[in-house]
Amino acid sequence: MAEHESDRGANPTSAVNEKVARPAPPVVSVERITHQDVVAICALYKKVWEHEATGLPSELLKAWQPTPLEFTSWMEGVTYFAARREGKLIGVIGCEIQRGACRLVQLAVDPDVRRQGTATALVAASIEWARHANAPVVWGDALARFTAAAALLKHLGFAECGVLHKHEWNEDVRLFERLI
Repeated sequence: MAEHESDRGANPTSAVNEKVARPAPPVVSVERITHQDVVAICALYKKVWEHEATGLPSELLKAWQPTPLEFTSWMEGVTYFAARREGKLIGVIGCEIQRGACRLVQLAVDPDVRRQGTATALVAASIEWARHANAPVVWGDALARFTAAAALLKHLGFAECGVLHKHEWNEDVRLFERLI
C-alpha cells in the first residue's frame, strides 16, 4: 500500500488532470425594473437592434427601438425585469399574463455580453415570476432567423410548438412553450 501511494505522487501526468482556477465572471443580478430604468432600456434596445440590423425590415427595427414614451406604454400590463452586471443594465425581458399563461416579450441582451448567462438569468426570473402568478405554461417566440434565441429557449426546457408564417413584417415566427 505504501508503494502505491508513493507512485501516485510521482505520476508526471497528474498535474495535467488538475483544474486551473479561473476567475468567476462578474455576477448578473436580475430585478424588476422601475420607471428610472426606462431611458437605459431604450438605449439598450437601440444598441441591440442596430447590431442586428442586417436584412431586417426597417419597420420592424423602428418598432423594436421604442422612445421612452413608447416604452412606458409597453409597460402597461407587462412586468419587466432588468439584468445588471456591476450596476450596468445589460439585458431586459417582459412577462405578461394572457389567458392564464405567461408570455415572454421583448428579450434583449447587450451584444457585448452575450453568451455569458444574461438571457438565461432573465428567462429564469421570468419563469419564477410566472410560477408565483400561477401560470401553468410560459410561451416565447422568436423570428425564425434568430437561431440563437431558439437554441436558448430549447436549452432552457422550452419545446418548439409551431410556426406562424409571414407573421411579423413578413417574417416567420417560431413559437415555444414550457410547462411549469
